[in-house]
Amino acid sequence: MPKLSVIVPFHNVRPHAPDTLRSLRLNARPDFEFLLVDDHSQDGTQDILERAAEDLSAVARVRHFRHDGNRGVSAARNTGLDAARGEFLVFLDGGDWLAPGHLARLVADAEELGCDFVRTDQVQVTGRARSVRRVPVGLRGEVLNPRDAILPADRTTSVDYVYVWAGIYRRRLLERGLLHFDEGLRTAEDRPWAWRLHREAESFAVTDLLGVFYRRGVSSSLSRIGDARQLDFIRAFDQILEETSADRDAGLLLPKAVRTYCAVIAHHLAERDKFEPAVARKLRTMSAAALRRMPQDVLDDVLDTMDLRRSARLRRLRRPGRRAGTGKDAA
Repeated sequence: MPKLSVIVPFHNVRPHAPDTLRSLRLNARPDFEFLLVDDHSQDGTQDILERAAEDLSAVARVRHFRHDGNRGVSAARNTGLDAARGEFLVFLDGGDWLAPGHLARLVADAEELGCDFVRTDQVQVTGRARSVRRVPVGLRGEVLNPRDAILPADRTTSVDYVYVWAGIYRRRLLERGLLHFDEGLRTAEDRPWAWRLHREAESFAVTDLLGVFYRRGVSSSLSRIGDARQLDFIRAFDQILEETSADRDAGLLLPKAVRTYCAVIAHHLAERDKFEPAVARKLRTMSAAALRRMPQDVLDDVLDTMDLRRSARLRRLRRPGRRAGTGKDAA
């Protein structure tokens, strides 16, 4: 069994893939395996991966996969998960990279802590600017209960830190069915994934290890594309609400789920100009319907405690009998 499986999906990232693959070589060990999944790239990424796989095979175990059609990042990660044989698992996106030796240090931390998963801070890269994003957990290097890290409802917590590649996961989570992604979600697939992990895993920890570089502004990233795939966040949060409603601690956890859902709706409404006009109208219609599906008593409490600007926008959207996108009350 390899010590570590590294799952890396690629889709149309030819300008950045060489940096990613070079960083893998600088992290390679004979007991590491790299699972390179090309999600039907059309820009020459496939050729780069074929050459890199041959080069990497001299220093690590490498397997290379290509989808017959573009199936999305969830499917690409799942392809890697299905093939992974490692004791530990790590994700990396095809436009990002790792500091030399990062994976060895991450495995050492995970072995020492002995918990189900470990989260790490990350460096966000926008052009030449770099900034550190930290896991919103104060205690470092201590084993914690991930369920406890979901709350409080009115603060950013560990469950909101949805960067799947900023951490390492034990194989037992894969065997329990906690690491696969919903392939029906083209965006926001990390949201229900993070909630499920925090509700059902038994232990986690956060380390100060800093070695993941996340490249923002990649042209092929769906977060930069204002089409209907962006609206998958509604189905993602509907899934979170459904699963959390069935949880033994639903009364405690639902306010956090509803509050986060409302915050994301308000965020997208505030940036509606990035969407195609038809998609912007659909966003308002679907958001209004989502508010009606939420547990109304919980929603009332959430709106009473949110900041005035966001709560006013959501209250207007919630009013019955209004046609979305018309009148002076339009968000």
